[in-house]
Amino acid sequence: MSFRAVFYLVVISKKGKLMKNNLHAQMEVSDKLKEECGVFGIYDFDGNDVASTIYYGLFALQHRGQESCGIAVSDTKGPKGVVQSYKGMGLVNEVFTEDTFDNMKGDIGVGHVRYSTAGASSRENAQPLVLNYIKGTLALAHNGNLINAVRLREELAYDGAIFQTTIDSEVIAYHIARARVKTATVEEAVLHAMKKVEGAYSLVVMSPRKLIGARDPYGFKPLCIGKRDNAYIITSETCALDTIGAEFVRDVLPGEIVTITKDGIKSDTSMCLPAEKEARCIFEYIYFARPDSRIDGRSVYHSRILAGRYLAMDSPVEADLVVGVPESGNAAALGYSLESGIPYGTAFVKNGYVGRTFIKPKQSSRESSVRVKLNVLKEAVEGKRIIMIDDSIVRGTTSDRIVSMLKEAGAKEVHMRVSSPPFLWPCYFGTDVPAREQLIAYNRTIEEIREMIGADSLGYLKTERLEQLTGGLPICKGCFTGNYPLDPPEDDIRGDFEK
Repeated sequence: MSFRAVFYLVVISKKGKLMKNNLHAQMEVSDKLKEECGVFGIYDFDGNDVASTIYYGLFALQHRGQESCGIAVSDTKGPKGVVQSYKGMGLVNEVFTEDTFDNMKGDIGVGHVRYSTAGASSRENAQPLVLNYIKGTLALAHNGNLINAVRLREELAYDGAIFQTTIDSEVIAYHIARARVKTATVEEAVLHAMKKVEGAYSLVVMSPRKLIGARDPYGFKPLCIGKRDNAYIITSETCALDTIGAEFVRDVLPGEIVTITKDGIKSDTSMCLPAEKEARCIFEYIYFARPDSRIDGRSVYHSRILAGRYLAMDSPVEADLVVGVPESGNAAALGYSLESGIPYGTAFVKNGYVGRTFIKPKQSSRESSVRVKLNVLKEAVEGKRIIMIDDSIVRGTTSDRIVSMLKEAGAKEVHMRVSSPPFLWPCYFGTDVPAREQLIAYNRTIEEIREMIGADSLGYLKTERLEQLTGGLPICKGCFTGNYPLDPPEDDIRGDFEK
């Protein structure tokens, strides 16, 4: 039987709801990195419907992706292969309404929030992916980026596969379904797929009677297990467990496959690497994860406080006030203040109602996308020497504007400190660090960068401090050093398959 005849991709969604068009340009108001996605899965052994719980879990993970979201559920007591799914473009509270859940009945399900680093931003690329194939039905949610997805996709296409999306997650889904035809269990099929794919992935897979979580052997992306009453959860961050009132059980190990059934949790660690080869994304601790999360036993908030303390030790400067660029710079700013003894304060008011999608100001317009989101408290900074902490400078397109805003508000001096090292290399593992030519630090000295952004001084976190942020956990520093845990692809594969 040919591969094409074995299974096909189906997208099952609630009909009739008017979807938002793309009249408003999606535009970032700050020069920030973006994460790939957040995943959430739950299996309630008492048979309770889980769709609304997934909704709240995704709401807690909204910071990991704001372009699209989706939920897929199934009833383990009902006929196999029946999956009810809904997904759309926008934020969780925009896509889902109470009416959405009227027909989404089931005690097992997966959810996803997405920001695209591979594959276009479109409804077709929203997850979870739902696969209907000869062995039944699977729903999959993926966080990360594969570095061999292009080659694997071409191989599958020549074998008759028909793709419905332009995302690398579909490559994983196909390989799981293809392996499942020849294996005894879904978890064995996931293991076979893991042996094929390379790169970063945290997966949650729903089969008719099982919930499966898998993390790549390097542990790039976080994944953890929780429990609430008689229900088990697999999700990207512990903050999602807190939101739904679940208790943290443990992290999924890098390389581990966990299978949750009514018989309990089964673990397969055959893909695990020696601990020293693991390579967690350091930006989970610096920026991506919510500060109230813990990743692999390490408090994200504590890591950010430490980053600020190290900045104060290594890049001291005399000043009157330490401030953070909301929200990601706040904890590091507090750490700088605690270490230096310089008072910590608030310099910015953030407009919490600005989403990712809004009308883009014209070049001739006086409205600034930065000012729409941030405004300076003149009374807090006027006549003072300010230390401004941010988590990163990528292209530098926002830092100069924020420095200017502080000085226009009357700040005597603005000293910028960055709680990460300079970006010198792109990322291929689910973070949208761009090509080197677009990075402000590429081929420039720190003094040249300082002049470009208009700060009175500029200091970065030292690269050797990064392991200290995680308490010695092995990390990936490729975007700072060019030394990747996996050989990067020769071509930049972080675009989509539409080229």
